[in-house]
Amino acid sequence: MGVPAVHPNHITTASLLLALGAGLLFARGDRGAALWGAALFALARFVDHADGELARLTGRSSRLGYYYDFAVGGLSSAALFLGIGVGLGTGHVTDWPVLLGMLAAVSALAGTALGIAVEAAPGPREALYPSAGGFELEDGIYLIVPFTWLGWLGPFFVLSSMGQVIFCLAVLGRLRAARRV
Repeated sequence: MGVPAVHPNHITTASLLLALGAGLLFARGDRGAALWGAALFALARFVDHADGELARLTGRSSRLGYYYDFAVGGLSSAALFLGIGVGLGTGHVTDWPVLLGMLAAVSALAGTALGIAVEAAPGPREALYPSAGGFELEDGIYLIVPFTWLGWLGPFFVLSSMGQVIFCLAVLGRLRAARRV
């Protein structure tokens, strides 16, 4: 009896579990937990990049795996924003960090759904995330580690939450344009 093979979707699931754990750590609202949460979220993002590589190297790429990875990315971001919002706030839904975290989480999930719709729309394909110099826009999330370490989680949260909302609106615009073609 051999060791079960690791499939790309196993790695995707592991990245989701790591991100959910990070969100829970951020929600605790203390600096030590936030530092561990930042490290765990960065690890989740690194692990997430491995699933596609494994799929390509082993010939296990699939449409389901592609969309599963897409959905896990949105869920991971939602967990992060919600966790940070709860951790920075008092936990009351009327508190601004909680509201901003909820807005960013909903934007992450909506942006994911809209991104899937853009990918499925007929017409030419272009990258969903803008890139420059080998870095994609989404790579900015790795800044969570030094910003948390430096004590700048609040400003990072505000800026990245606003960025998530803007990105969601931009993807909505791309979907509307794709449907006009």
